Amino acid sequence: MFLADQLPLYLPIAILLLMAVGFGIVNIIGSQLLGPRSEGKAKMSTYESGMNPIGTARRRFNIRFYILAMTFLVFDVEIIFLYPWAVDFAQLEPGSPDAGLFLGRILFFLLMSVIAYVYAWKKGVFRWD
Repeated sequence: MFLADQLPLYLPIAILLLMAVGFGIVNIIGSQLLGPRSEGKAKMSTYESGMNPIGTARRRFNIRFYILAMTFLVFDVEIIFLYPWAVDFAQLEPGSPDAGLFLGRILFFLLMSVIAYVYAWKKGVFRWD
């Protein structure tokens, strides 16, 4: 009974998802039908920012690239978690015991993010020499 009552509330989300999937499918099919078709050696060659590829693709990268990517992901996930937290926190009653708990949890989360940033900085991830 509860699910049947709540189902109309999710209709806009379902419509948005269908529109997104439909947009992707229409673009893929449209580019296959309307796009130019040309084959040749130049088209099948590897393209790397307008330069001819040098060396093998199996070359090892410096670990700093991966640490920088992980640092970006830490802050990206942090932003994703901050928005719902802020919405819930704004709806709490001022001075309620839950408000202190919510604030403590997000401060701990932010502190861990700052520690991750300082760790990456100390490791020299942000130096590009």
